[in-house]
Amino acid sequence: RVYSHPLPTGYRLLVDRVWPRGCRKDALNLDEWARDLAPSTELRNWFGHDPAKWEEFRRRYRRELSTKKEELSRPAKIAQEQRPQPVILLFGAKDEDHNQAVVLRELLQNFRL
Repeated sequence: RVYSHPLPTGYRLLVDRVWPRGCRKDALNLDEWARDLAPSTELRNWFGHDPAKWEEFRRRYRRELSTKKEELSRPAKIAQEQRPQPVILLFGAKDEDHNQAVVLRELLQNFRL
């Protein structure tokens, strides 16, 4: 989470479509802002971080990501090259269990280059 301090070390990848409120760009020390991997505005607004919509959000978001193989291959490749430094998926959501970074982590762990 972008609001956690200290942030873990590794390749820091922000996976939100909008910049997190109250965060200065230099404070995050990002390596990359992957807006294209974030959920669409429509999906994000529909979900509204409602845990009751979590399973449907996961299904819809995975469908969105299925068209973004090239964008997904980049962090997957970086994860392989960065070992033992991990790729850190940063997000602004308060709920650490129900957000796009959780879905992305699942996909990236099983991604085949």
